Amino acid sequence: MKTDIEYKFSEDKSLKLLKDHIDKTYSSHYSKNKFQSTEFITDAGHGTGFCIGNIMKYAQRYGKKGTAEDHQKDLLKILHYAVIQLHIHQKEYTDRHSLSKLDDLVDTMPKGLLSSCGDDC
Repeated sequence: MKTDIEYKFSEDKSLKLLKDHIDKTYSSHYSKNKFQSTEFITDAGHGTGFCIGNIMKYAQRYGKKGTAEDHQKDLLKILHYAVIQLHIHQKEYTDRHSLSKLDDLVDTMPKGLLSSCGDDC
């Protein structure tokens, strides 16, 4: 994807690094049997706390452990958890928005319509 944008902070290269990092997590020990533990945590409703907690952990550790390459890995982990949290946020917003639309639909139905069908509903 060629672009005419002249990035001032090498965002295009950083995004490629992030994508490569994320891609590796899908083939690493974190995705045994094609499932990542993050999936189980988010499915149990603990995704936001898990992601924000990991972002905080790696942000506090940044620059204090290992080499410059280790520091970069910590930054990539922060960004990866932020991307996962963005997905959780978007999914929750979409689910709430869909439920809101369903509630609006029910509210517009004639009163008694849902309760008038007896045992056939």
